[in-house]
Amino acid sequence: MSTLAVWAAGQRAGLLDRATDQHRYVFAYDPSAGAPNAQVSLTMPVRLESWVSRGLHPIFQMNMPEGALLDAIRRAIAKLAGEDDLTILRVTGGNQVGRNRFSLPEDTAPGIVETVESMDDMLSYPDTRELFHELVSKYALSSGVSGVQPKVMLDATERGAAAVGGYIVKSWGAEYPCLAANEFFCMTVAQKAGLTVPEFRISENGGLFVTKRFDVAADGTPLGFEDMCSLQALGTTEKYNSTYERVAKSIRDFVSGENLQSAREQFFASLVLSNMVRNGDAHLKNFGVLYNYPGAPVHLAPVYDVVTTTAYITRDVPALSLAGTKKWWQRKMLEKFAVTHLAIPIGRAGQIFQAIAEALIDTRIILLTYINEHPEFREVGEKMLSAWDAGVTGTLSK
Repeated sequence: MSTLAVWAAGQRAGLLDRATDQHRYVFAYDPSAGAPNAQVSLTMPVRLESWVSRGLHPIFQMNMPEGALLDAIRRAIAKLAGEDDLTILRVTGGNQVGRNRFSLPEDTAPGIVETVESMDDMLSYPDTRELFHELVSKYALSSGVSGVQPKVMLDATERGAAAVGGYIVKSWGAEYPCLAANEFFCMTVAQKAGLTVPEFRISENGGLFVTKRFDVAADGTPLGFEDMCSLQALGTTEKYNSTYERVAKSIRDFVSGENLQSAREQFFASLVLSNMVRNGDAHLKNFGVLYNYPGAPVHLAPVYDVVTTTAYITRDVPALSLAGTKKWWQRKMLEKFAVTHLAIPIGRAGQIFQAIAEALIDTRIILLTYINEHPEFREVGEKMLSAWDAGVTGTLSK
């Protein structure tokens, strides 16, 4: 496959082509595409000149599946359609994160698979590994979601309500046991600290982590979402090749003025959170912005994908550098970053440190109870507790 139609929020925006040398990609807006609604990225305004990129454009790379989901898709389509980037975008193109969708050039609309699962059934299903394999078999070809952790996107009826919303369901491989519970408790710390987070749940046996998609409005309209790889014009494989200073600059460059200070404070709080829970995977794809449509106000996306990575990789370090170093930073270094790059006063930074530490202490109590009720989680849970203790002590030390 060498050509795809690209759609932005239901409007045909243009054509994406792969050049004959296989290394260059060209996106051209349709002459009839109206700005700004047809704009596919904040970094790619509507214009007559084509947008040329060595490698797939970062905004189109953004939702390329990785890891287990990519393997499942390739197994399903390789013999019949091939397994190049454009083919994978085509088969996952009707259900992407953000406003963009993909189809064959002759299609009148991107294909969207609408199937509803029961949230109650998913959360209470006794064999979550069997359930997740079933979900992957049903939804892999309609889940344009990035990340190495196994996950699928689907619609589900919410608990006790008739409304239908988009959800992402995550599992894990043998190398990362109990990752759902790990993420659940890290996200609970974020929630208790007052950070903006999507709705999230864990299945009764701890086998699945379910989070509500934040890129879909209440009426089902897709919102614009772009991660920091896209905003920094970097491919997915370069998600570790940046700095937290550059993330701060991207926030300044793309977040609307009225939302800028709250975005800076949330970003700083998420960085302190990752430092305290020892999350070494806060890379460029785990920060992003949201907007209704290009030209509308832009704000920072909610906090997502936070886990204690040192529970699995003992000597893990932060994903990006700060002040030229990748290490677990002490308070003085983080305060300097807050003041210099985020215009956050020392007093406000202190309040953020305190809020994260208190939320972590509160969540620690819940985590201990969960360990006692779920013996299979004990080893990972105790490693998390140890990492959190070291994280709080190390972060707050002068």
